[in-house]
Amino acid sequence: MTAPPILAFDTSAAHCAAALLSGGAVLAMREEAMATGQADRLMPLLEEILRDAGATWRDLAALGVGTGPGNFTGIRIAVAAARGLALGLTIPAIGVTAFEALAWRRDAALVARDARLGQVHLQAFGPMGFGPLTQPLDAPVPPLPLGTPVLGDLAEQVAARAGLPVAAPLAPLAEAIARIAATRLGRDNPRPAPLYLRAPDAAPPRDPAPLILPG
Repeated sequence: MTAPPILAFDTSAAHCAAALLSGGAVLAMREEAMATGQADRLMPLLEEILRDAGATWRDLAALGVGTGPGNFTGIRIAVAAARGLALGLTIPAIGVTAFEALAWRRDAALVARDARLGQVHLQAFGPMGFGPLTQPLDAPVPPLPLGTPVLGDLAEQVAARAGLPVAAPLAPLAEAIARIAATRLGRDNPRPAPLYLRAPDAAPPRDPAPLILPG
């Protein structure tokens, strides 16, 4: 390894993804599709990534973690893991949004992520950038320069409505998170925190709590 590596991971969507980056080179990377089970799979996957690269936890310079937006439970899994590992290893944990990771190395881009329930998470980068925000999928997209590429799992639908081209990310999500985290080493980064752009699907019960009688 030419430099102490950065381990990055993301569970904000229906996947468990991780990458190990050292000196600009990807040493190991995996992404496994899964709708559920990220809480059980994340730590074994990270162990496998380190083993594949011949590295240990104590070799790490920092952690990069995807902070969403996306699945509420998935975001919490990754952010909690990053915070706990950072505390135990006494290394920084650096949060990177999915918007930033998908738009990595693009001067201008519109990122469109599925917010479920007929909604879309949006953020635009560049001179006319905006966001992040959530809006109905069929709502008009704020105006952007012609040719602005649209990326993300809802790129085709949003691009068709906005008259913009669809593009693919320039790196897998976990790799992009690692590369962005590497540029933030040495800064006073805040603790990773979930990026929530809408209320959770689950809501507390409306019925009053049962009365507990004394004795």
